[in-house]
Amino acid sequence: MKKPAAPSARGLAVSVKTAKSRTAASQRWLARQLNDPYVAAAKQQGWRSRAAFKLLELDDRYHLIRPGMRVLDLGAAPGGWTQVAVKRGAASVLAVDLLPIDPVHGATMIQGDFTDPAMPAKLTGALGGAADLVLSDMAPNTTGHAATDHLRIVALAEMAVEFAVGVLAPGGAFVAKVFQGGSERQVLDVLKRNFATVRHAKPPASRKESSELYVVAQGFRRPD
Repeated sequence: MKKPAAPSARGLAVSVKTAKSRTAASQRWLARQLNDPYVAAAKQQGWRSRAAFKLLELDDRYHLIRPGMRVLDLGAAPGGWTQVAVKRGAASVLAVDLLPIDPVHGATMIQGDFTDPAMPAKLTGALGGAADLVLSDMAPNTTGHAATDHLRIVALAEMAVEFAVGVLAPGGAFVAKVFQGGSERQVLDVLKRNFATVRHAKPPASRKESSELYVVAQGFRRPD
C-alpha cells in the first residue's frame, strides 16, 4: 500500500480577521487550524481528521495493524482512526461512539456506550471474535482546569483499559491517549500486568504544545 505523504509546513501563514462574534480563544483555534499542515493534508488525502496521521505514525513505528486482524475503535467519531484501520488491511473493524458516525466503507459503526455491561459481548459478536487491537483516541470535554481535565482523561483511559482486557485476544495490542501529569501511573500498572511491552509515544502529528501522549501496549496476556 502506498504510504500517505507526510504533511509539509511550507506555505504562507494564514491570518484570521477579527470578528465581534468570535472570542479570542476561538480566533486562536481557527488560526491554528488554518495554519496546520496536518489539517490541510487530511483534507487533501481524504482523512476525516488530522488525528488519522497520529495512528498512521504510530502504526509505522510499532506495526500495530496487520492484514486480517479484528480492530475495535472506541470513541471513534469522526472516524479518522477507523479509516486508517480499514485502509491498512484490518479484516474486521468496529467503530463505537456515543455520537453517530458517518459510515466508513469496510467498517461497522455502532452508536452506544462502551461502558455498558452488555457491550463486550455485543461488540465481540459483531467483530466475529476477540479483538486483536483496541484503539482509544478518546478525550473528555475540557473544563479549562488542568488538574481536573487530567484526572478526567486518566479515568477515561482506565475504563478503556478495563474494557480492552475483557475483549482482547492473546497477543493483542492496545493504544490509548493519555496526558502527561503523573496520575496515569494506575493505568500503566494495569497495562504492565497484562501486556508484554508498554511504551509511551508522542507521534509527530501530536502538537508540540500539547501534553498528550499515547500509551502503546503489545503482547496481551489474558489473566487467569
